[in-house]
Amino acid sequence: MRSTVGWAVHKPGSPLTPWRFTRRDLRDDDVAVRIHYCGVCGSDLHAVRHAGPRDTPLVAGHEMTGTVTATGPAVTGLKPGDPVAIGNVVDSCGTCPACSQDRENWCFDFPTLTYGGRDRIDHTLTQGGFSGEYVARETFVHSLPAGLDPAAASPLLCAGVTVYAPLRRWEAGPGKTVGVVGIGGLGHLGIKYAHAMGAHVVALTTSPDKADEARELGAAEAIVTTDPTAMAATQWRFDQILDTVGVPHRLDPYLRSLKLDGTLVTVGAPSQDWQIDPASLRYGEKRLTGSGGNGTRTVRDMLAFSAAHNITADIELLPATEINTALDRLERNDVRYRFVLDMTR
Repeated sequence: MRSTVGWAVHKPGSPLTPWRFTRRDLRDDDVAVRIHYCGVCGSDLHAVRHAGPRDTPLVAGHEMTGTVTATGPAVTGLKPGDPVAIGNVVDSCGTCPACSQDRENWCFDFPTLTYGGRDRIDHTLTQGGFSGEYVARETFVHSLPAGLDPAAASPLLCAGVTVYAPLRRWEAGPGKTVGVVGIGGLGHLGIKYAHAMGAHVVALTTSPDKADEARELGAAEAIVTTDPTAMAATQWRFDQILDTVGVPHRLDPYLRSLKLDGTLVTVGAPSQDWQIDPASLRYGEKRLTGSGGNGTRTVRDMLAFSAAHNITADIELLPATEINTALDRLERNDVRYRFVLDMTR
């Protein structure tokens, strides 16, 4: 067994503290990774503070970049010293229709999550990236392209692919107008990717002070959604709207803003059900769909696209010893736009 130290919660809601635990010995297709950076996601905050009773101790974290330190004998694509990245899925059944399309995040038998899941062989609790080392199957360890800053690239493994995948799926690109709702940890990356894909990007925000920031990120326009006149002028305007907001809100204004056959994609996770007027969905045969994370093929496409267009997250880098400060500030929404922890400090 391989010994490492992680930042663990021992009781939901309590501060994270250092905890020594063991990783499994390498199986034939395993890769051991020294973790250098790990992003802090809203789902991490929920897991350690608000998820209620669960298996503990628990080490969260699922947006990792680091370096390969060892490989199993069947590993062919990676070697010690290679820069790599790991996201929120580390195994799956491998045989269901979703897995057969490299969409392992939708595994019909449910994927093995980076933390809080159960290993498919020994059934032990998976522990995440707020730690010094991770061990995973080669299939779920991604080469990190040269030129991507490993700290600013780590949020791409969750936030990045969460917005990249639906933009690709619904064909954001030249000649398309894409609205991005919410200019935060997800939304700022949505603007960057949609702009790089060639779309005309419009930021939709409740905060007038974010309009200039949105334009710096790549938005051609910014609309304050609390202005009824401005919103009324958007009717029938957008080919696609990417809704990244994680608090309860109505979708009707955005559905009315879609073109005929337009698509509204939700990637945020509000704590309450969405409310819509069915007429706003029927009129114009609009589509309402959702997305979250993605499988190995799309993750690797996203990393290659990010390297080609020099896209990384806008981050605040903190030493791992300040992990509880990062969680406190994230809960107050006090970050522009993602926290990343230096796991070597």
